[in-house]
Amino acid sequence: MKEVTAIILGGGRGTRLFPLTLERAKPAVSFVGKYRLIDIPISNCINSGIKRMFVLTQFLSASLHRHIMQTYRFDTFSDGFIDILAAEQTPHRDSWFEGTADAVRATLNHTTYYDSNQTLILSGDHLYRMNYSELLKEHRESGADITLCVYPASEQESSQLGLLRVDESGRVNEFAEKPKSLELIRKFRAPKKLFKNRNLKIEANKTLASMGIYVFNTKTLVSILNENTQEDFGKHIIPWAIDKYKMMVYPFTDYWKDIGTIATFFEANISLAQPDPPFKLYYPRWPIYTRMRSLPPTRVVGSSIKDSLIVEGSDIIGADIEDSIVGVRSIVQKGSKLKEVVMLGADFYEGEEVLFKENGNTKNLPRLGIGKNCVIERCILDKNVRIGDNVTIRRKPKGSNVDGVDVWVKDGITIIPKGTIIEPNRTI
Repeated sequence: MKEVTAIILGGGRGTRLFPLTLERAKPAVSFVGKYRLIDIPISNCINSGIKRMFVLTQFLSASLHRHIMQTYRFDTFSDGFIDILAAEQTPHRDSWFEGTADAVRATLNHTTYYDSNQTLILSGDHLYRMNYSELLKEHRESGADITLCVYPASEQESSQLGLLRVDESGRVNEFAEKPKSLELIRKFRAPKKLFKNRNLKIEANKTLASMGIYVFNTKTLVSILNENTQEDFGKHIIPWAIDKYKMMVYPFTDYWKDIGTIATFFEANISLAQPDPPFKLYYPRWPIYTRMRSLPPTRVVGSSIKDSLIVEGSDIIGADIEDSIVGVRSIVQKGSKLKEVVMLGADFYEGEEVLFKENGNTKNLPRLGIGKNCVIERCILDKNVRIGDNVTIRRKPKGSNVDGVDVWVKDGITIIPKGTIIEPNRTI
């Protein structure tokens, strides 16, 4: 793994996750009220033995930079590092990153400064646990120039994914980006022998969908990006390279979820609090790393909590919480009822920082967290929100959408953005 460089793409606008990306890049969005999305690929790299990582950033990146710098500090006697590469102007280039391939191309002079045999390219907004050393082993043994990670997708979800048609050895013959025709989708059904040869089980009628995880021989990557100047790996580079290079797939059948939309983000969070979650946050010898905080244990007094996750430093007094995530430093006061709520917590306790001032005096604000006698259903509360007493946020019809100033609704999920103040006695 010392011969591998990992590049994590973290610079997109994250429009599908708006308004959680109102003030931050998508990989910096809080997850399970404790982690950031960027922690997933970084933890997979560290646990796989890959200690040389570059994170490419561009849009609203200050929060992401701060989290990475505060969290990931390698030993002085280790050769490991995480380097943050922001879009930059040079004598040869004065534009922003235009896509995934363009971002990697623009930073090649930095990422290839250290000699490597393979380059692993990762997304910063997926939830999964993968041992990249097994991926790299198969890539080398197959003699591939490029290896793409794929997972078996249903016909229903295939129209939103990049699909691959392969032979029984796993070599790629064709690629289609988000095909809409059912007839075309069925052309990309996964050959069962591909999975059987690896002792993996697969259901019938599954297609092979790209996970956005690529391994390139480093010399091949440099050659391709110099020869093809198009912007995106999925739309442009991969289809173009199929006939010119040996491109193989690496089937992956464990849990994998693209959490790039409000609906998938909400569902992925809530599912982790269920009795038999599809993805387990704890796994022996494969932790998910994040920023260490010296916080007190969570205090729960006179409350009812069912199928929920409560993060450290929280204070819950006389509340009723079900199917919810209660994030770091969260305050839930007496008489409040939460059902299917993803509460991302707070960056500080009340009184540690004064963020709101008017004429030199602190405004008369609701306290951080959720006040007394509130009812909140199917809702995402971003960090540092202040919900006054007697506030009601009811479940919305699935598919409903509302763009507001302090309240958004996406696919029936209500979102209260970071730092928003909801005055007492309000009904939403």
